[in-house]
Amino acid sequence: MKKVIYIFAVIILFTSCKKFLEVQPQLQVDQDQAIINAGTAATAVNGLFNLLAANSYYGSNFPALSYLSAGDIQWSGSQSDPNEITKHLTSATNGYVQSAWTAIYKTISQANYIIDKVPTVSDPLLTTTLKNQYLGEAYFVRALAYFDLARGWGGVQLILKPTNNSSDNSDIPRSSLADTYAQVLKDLNAAETLVPTAVSRNRVSLRTVQALKARFYLYQKNWALAEQFATSVINDNANYSLVAPYSAFFANNAVTTNESVLELAYTTSNTNGHSNWWLPPALGGRREWSPNDALVALLNNPAIGGNRNTLIAQTAPPGNLWYGKLYYRNPLGTDPAYVIRIAELYLIRSEARAQQGNLIGANSAETDLNSVRSRAGLGATTAATLSEILLALEKERQVEFPFEADRWFNLVRTDRAQTVLALPDKHLYLFPIPYNETLVDPQLAGPNRNPGY
Repeated sequence: MKKVIYIFAVIILFTSCKKFLEVQPQLQVDQDQAIINAGTAATAVNGLFNLLAANSYYGSNFPALSYLSAGDIQWSGSQSDPNEITKHLTSATNGYVQSAWTAIYKTISQANYIIDKVPTVSDPLLTTTLKNQYLGEAYFVRALAYFDLARGWGGVQLILKPTNNSSDNSDIPRSSLADTYAQVLKDLNAAETLVPTAVSRNRVSLRTVQALKARFYLYQKNWALAEQFATSVINDNANYSLVAPYSAFFANNAVTTNESVLELAYTTSNTNGHSNWWLPPALGGRREWSPNDALVALLNNPAIGGNRNTLIAQTAPPGNLWYGKLYYRNPLGTDPAYVIRIAELYLIRSEARAQQGNLIGANSAETDLNSVRSRAGLGATTAATLSEILLALEKERQVEFPFEADRWFNLVRTDRAQTVLALPDKHLYLFPIPYNETLVDPQLAGPNRNPGY
């Protein structure tokens, strides 16, 4: 019998209309796929990015948790899980919550394995440069994964060693939110010293790490460092810029434009599930969710959406159904997933500058906000005070990133979600710990669950 490496404990099974959950003892990878030389190391890192791009993670479910929660998307299909999320009635048995949680920890597990094994490999083809790249990418992906867990579920279990058998990584208590974010920063600092400086939009380079650091420091309200790291990426204008018009980063099958800091690539054999949920049946999708009337009005308002109305389209009469058009490619599912765009860095720096009192004038919050607005074909903002600029940034994010993993998490970060979305209670700021996890892990059960679920 072949030896196996135990990677994770839950498998999500999908059917055509409903996700059902089945707990199995372990998810196994053949020992033949262990990291033993340069080739298997490269395969493991490619596998890491495939996990990051999987449908349960950035390929669909994790961004969906954000945009379905953000009040701009309506349920228009047959699945009950997204309907729960749009109504803020998400339960601990919700399949989207379970699959995203599982996918994130599965990604962490692969990163742990790479971090543990790559330094021990002796192969002249696995040069120090390659080792550093692979390790840096693993640290970055683990940082992103824990960042996503922190903003979605709060403080979580920090699993930092590989799971080689069923007794490894058991009985680990939940860490505090502060300690979870501290681990994110530790991993980002490690990645920053290891990854290549040459730009990569589908993998990790120095600018990718700096961009996530800018986002991280924004969430920490460390305005000076958020501005500093956003500036590091923005000032590399030979490689990163706001492409115009807005649709230029995705229309006409565009990929890896100067807009993208990190986008995940897909092929016909490794597809992105978004188009299935957004496109109408006439275009090969199921239109399980769609932009609501309020968002359609905002995007079609030339004074608000500008040329971002290219994000939506309408079916022919008599249906006249509006649908999201960011994920549209044929063959279906070959659209990139956008993890970090340069537009976000401008809005991060704008907010950081505003919070430091640099509101209007040259190189100010106003300047950065207007850069994003100008690309969208809009005139200069009239916001001038701190409260006005913060509100303007909130509204700009709404029409800049409506189908990406942005608006919900930013409304929660700024404590605006309850007011904007009329939530009955702030416990809804966090997603529930999946029910299946509470059944098998006492550290996630009882009082260790997120309150209110």
